[in-house]
Amino acid sequence: MGTTKKRRFRWDDIRTQKIVVGVCFMAIPLVLLFMFTILPFFNMVGFSMFNMRYLGTRTFVGLQNYIDVFTRKDIFQTFYLSIYYFIATFIQLALALLFATILSFKLRGGGLFKGVIFFPFLVSGIAIGFIFKFFFTPGFVFDTVLGWLGIAQESLPLWLTNKSVNNIALAGTSIWRYMGQNMVLFIGAIMSVDPTLYEAADMDGTNGFQKFLHVILPSIKSIVVLNLILSISGSISVFEPPYVITNGGFGTSTFFLTMHKLAHEDQKVGLAAAMAIILLIIIILVTVFQKVFFRIFIDEDKNGFTFSERRAIKRRKRENGGL
Repeated sequence: MGTTKKRRFRWDDIRTQKIVVGVCFMAIPLVLLFMFTILPFFNMVGFSMFNMRYLGTRTFVGLQNYIDVFTRKDIFQTFYLSIYYFIATFIQLALALLFATILSFKLRGGGLFKGVIFFPFLVSGIAIGFIFKFFFTPGFVFDTVLGWLGIAQESLPLWLTNKSVNNIALAGTSIWRYMGQNMVLFIGAIMSVDPTLYEAADMDGTNGFQKFLHVILPSIKSIVVLNLILSISGSISVFEPPYVITNGGFGTSTFFLTMHKLAHEDQKVGLAAAMAIILLIIIILVTVFQKVFFRIFIDEDKNGFTFSERRAIKRRKRENGGL
């Protein structure tokens, strides 16, 4: 039996050079990732176990900060506010998908419409906040437009201070800002659909809605899932609209804004750190739930059947006596 020779380490060897170059390119990003992401995260986990300020003594409280997140009324009620932005997310995605489907095909002035719809995403969130702050101010833009439509000014609510409508108004700003971004992503996905699928659909005599339902939507499922994950995660961590427009007043303080106030105004660093950890866990759980939901109910199995099709097949088998 022959003996295997050990490979000598040589700097002039091409394999060694590839390894060295790879390590050198990876070293700096990994160091930065550890310093500015991983290490601060574990420090934040440690902070969440203490009753502490930025400066001064610390008192170990264990999981009490996490309990306070779900028992303090000013914090727990922010979860209800997320429902407004959660609903706005689906409205935003539906509108973005509608406009993307229309503008993906030849349309006179389509380029102009794309630019107009996408433009709000290019504007700073702070600037958008100031725009809508004046937009919803009593007697200003929105009230004037409604007055042109014949609605009496006296019957209009105070859009930013009336607790029955102010969160709806703030959620509407998110629809206006992010719809263009999602529309562009949808357009890119729709443009990559195989044209032969449209030709086959035309030969079958399908209408526009059927073509969207059976050709476009199945072909862009991955982008739909991506946009859904990003939008829902964003609806949980809303900050800019309530911060700039109302400063969290009149019942508009979201979870992220409340966390900001506790950390920087009230100096409750431990409690704010616990809120940040819980927010991260919620986002992870929502993301996992969406992935599992789409894998079970939307995605096709190895035989090319969706969940509803598999159920229909099993039902037919039961009706036919298992044949």
